[in-house]
Amino acid sequence: MGNEHTVNKATNVTWHDGNISRSERFKALNATGATLWFTGLSASGKSTIACALEQVLVNRGVHCYRLDGDNIRMGLNKNLGFSAEDRAENIRRIGEVAKLFADSGCIALTSFISPYRADRDLCRTLHEQDQAGGIPFLEVFVDCPIEVCEERDPKGLYKKARAGQLKGFTGIDDPYEAPTKPELVLKPATMSVQDCVDACLELLAARGAIRS
Repeated sequence: MGNEHTVNKATNVTWHDGNISRSERFKALNATGATLWFTGLSASGKSTIACALEQVLVNRGVHCYRLDGDNIRMGLNKNLGFSAEDRAENIRRIGEVAKLFADSGCIALTSFISPYRADRDLCRTLHEQDQAGGIPFLEVFVDCPIEVCEERDPKGLYKKARAGQLKGFTGIDDPYEAPTKPELVLKPATMSVQDCVDACLELLAARGAIRS
């Protein structure tokens, strides 16, 4: 699983550099691109935090865009299901899109369960080994106990999974592999949304993506 998605099937293609360097672009736009990758169980609070952070950043004049799991599956990845293979391809595509956004000077906020460590590591590698030099990839683990996630269950997915109506659901009958060395850990069960947003802002400032 995974290797077939990283092999370029197209032949006779060559990377074409533009006339402007990344540093020149960032200087002209007064921007610094980066990807903030939110990962965690369903209903852990990933999207809520990402939405709140996006609003704060945009209102500060920071070029920022949020990529959300369900939204992406309604367009770019509408042809993918939830098998292990499709999950891997879903995350690979998002990693590539987030990298392009970050390369343009945008702060990309990605909100995906992304349950498999290898898939997230691939996205990190895509950023770190970019043609024009490394792009910041900041993994944010939204660490919320499954009991709390089930209590929230805004879409009723845990209830369906427990009833056997939903197969391959992360945390119930499909694994979630927590990050081992994330750049940031958020605990929504004990932290407010504002606390989580502030922690993300501190991380972005520390990495030079925004001004403190």
